[in-house]
Amino acid sequence: MALSRKVGFFEGLKYKGGGPMLAWILHRISGLGMVFFIGLHIIASHFSLDAGSDWAIALNTLYMSVYFQLFIYFCVLYHGLNGLRIIILDLWPKMLEYQKEVTWLQWLIFVPTYGLTIFLMIQQLLAGE
Repeated sequence: MALSRKVGFFEGLKYKGGGPMLAWILHRISGLGMVFFIGLHIIASHFSLDAGSDWAIALNTLYMSVYFQLFIYFCVLYHGLNGLRIIILDLWPKMLEYQKEVTWLQWLIFVPTYGLTIFLMIQQLLAGE
């Protein structure tokens, strides 16, 4: 028997779920970002069969840009780390008591790794490579 909830759209936006809700939203956004990238890659591969059509060149230019690569790297790294956090919490239910700490550990791994990537990519961009 399902719960009967009559919560409107705007009431739902007022929900202050904190860290777990932010993790949930970022996990969905990063998953959609990866699907978007894979879709672009498949479409570019399809159009490149037409001996380098303009569509393929435009799509390759898009996903070879530094900004797009930074977005994709964010998606892959965050989605992977958050997935590992979810797996750990699913395999060891007693860890749910420490969900806040595990989330902070995830961010402690994510921020320096992603920061180093940003630094290296911008350094290559400025060097003209």
